Amino acid sequence: MATPNVEVDKEGVYAESGFNEKNVAMSATESVYGNERALAYDPLVENGIAEDSMQSMVLPFINSARHGVSYLGELIKKYGSPEGNAVLFSDNDEVWYMEIVTGHHWVAQRIPDDAYAITANQVAIQQVDFHDPDNFMYSEGIQEFVETYHLNTDKEGFNFRHIFGTDNEKDRHYNTPRVWFGQRYLNPEIKQDPMSSDLPFICYTNKKISVEDIEYILSSHFNETEYDPLAHGNEDTKTKFRPISMNRTQNSHVLQLRNDVNKDASAIMWLSFGVPAFSPYVPFFGNVTDTDPSYSETPIHCDDESAYWMYRKLSVLVESHYSDFIQDDVDFLTASKEKLRRHVQNSLVAAKSLSGSELTNYLTEQNHEVVKFMKTDVEDFMHRLFEKGLTLSKLTYNIDKNL
Repeated sequence: MATPNVEVDKEGVYAESGFNEKNVAMSATESVYGNERALAYDPLVENGIAEDSMQSMVLPFINSARHGVSYLGELIKKYGSPEGNAVLFSDNDEVWYMEIVTGHHWVAQRIPDDAYAITANQVAIQQVDFHDPDNFMYSEGIQEFVETYHLNTDKEGFNFRHIFGTDNEKDRHYNTPRVWFGQRYLNPEIKQDPMSSDLPFICYTNKKISVEDIEYILSSHFNETEYDPLAHGNEDTKTKFRPISMNRTQNSHVLQLRNDVNKDASAIMWLSFGVPAFSPYVPFFGNVTDTDPSYSETPIHCDDESAYWMYRKLSVLVESHYSDFIQDDVDFLTASKEKLRRHVQNSLVAAKSLSGSELTNYLTEQNHEVVKFMKTDVEDFMHRLFEKGLTLSKLTYNIDKNL
């Protein structure tokens, strides 16, 4: 199960995110950037393994999240990397986050079970403990590499972010504010600067994090702050930072692995097309044999059949009359979340008595079913917005209601 690019012949596969049959999840959508000091001694490799092929070359062949890190690490050792990438691996027991920063060097850290991490196109991993193999993995020779070329700018420790990452003006406008907002949402009691270069990588919160929490962060645009580009306020402040939800987002996803259900029904991809700020996250079970054509067949240009273009239309429609339509959209998304969560629960209850091909066929049917009722709901909602929009035209002039 993956979400490949449409223009494969032109751009590459870009499978990006998905699950394999062993319930291993992989997300490879994040670009990160090594600094010029490190790249001077281990430059990027032009024809190495890149984001466009990474998912396809790794996910089908791994048995666990930890195995995913070591498998990709071996590919980087053999072929090199032409770009900086951050990759997330997860299974039913562990979550690992891996950052590839030069042609051959990388570090991966296990996210503790009671913690969370938020990253945004910038090297994030901090102190590396080379004596803790349960929680850290790294490229061969990385310590010697750093020592040989005097790359450690700290007097003690091995801060991967400081040694290999960037810390510049672009980061403070493009990257750190997004991390700040996610941490602000999950830990509102902690006050931090959105332009800080020292935001923590591993974080802890007193609450349990839900799928809806992750969806909110991924669909956010500095909501309820002075930096929201869709809110009223100072124009310079509103456009100071790059929001998380963007109009050019191709897909946004939450990869969920549940441990309270049949293992063969554990994997769920919550997938949002369109602009995440305005579009729902639709759940797809991983143990299936087919995907609805409206998702698997997407044309380059806008059409009336594909889910991608349907949700793009919804996004454009809502933003076109934002102040008049946003509450309608919030209400629609709230109702959709309730309906979609109920759909997942009902499906899992029904799946308890099934196994093997019967279970796979049933989950495949449920994926088709969710596409069907969401298409009906979204199109009905867009029709209502369209009718409301007719009353908002500036081409009106009232003297006599009969004229």
